Amino acid sequence: MTILVTAASRHESTMGIAEAIAAELRTMGYDVDVARTDHVLSVDRYGAVILGSAVYMGKWLPGAIEFATKNQRTLQEKPVWLFSSGPLGWDDPVPAGGPASVADLIAATGARGHQLFVGKLDKHELGFMERLATRAVQAPEGDFRDWTAIRSWARTIGNGLGPRPLFACSARHAQEVGGVSRR
Repeated sequence: MTILVTAASRHESTMGIAEAIAAELRTMGYDVDVARTDHVLSVDRYGAVILGSAVYMGKWLPGAIEFATKNQRTLQEKPVWLFSSGPLGWDDPVPAGGPASVADLIAATGARGHQLFVGKLDKHELGFMERLATRAVQAPEGDFRDWTAIRSWARTIGNGLGPRPLFACSARHAQEVGGVSRR
């Protein structure tokens, strides 16, 4: 089974989470492709899909919503999981809560679940309006991604996919046989 991990990301933080999910699934022996949502032409060949998006102003990015809408029928026929990346901070992430439309996205895709991960903010990478928005919500700067939680969630998905591949390969072996990220 080949798994697609795809995400919409403005400043690559969410794609970093997608890459970590893919790497963990590869250690479990799965064949995994990683791509931005706007680079995926079809989901037909995939046995499962993990779809993520950065969250800005409480919403998923348009590219992720368009991906879910365009592929809705096919996604409903596959195991699908969703993840969001957006709140910032260690103890009390800002802003609190997940994207407003997550319940609609779960219903539209038939997703088995949704996970919210804290993200990363480097104000030097932001445009003027983004800097204003982060100032308005008093978003702290830094990389708050919890790699242990991300890998654990990926393992939960891998364990929930049913029968495991015949062998679990190392990340190095996966690269040698072509299991590298495809963008």
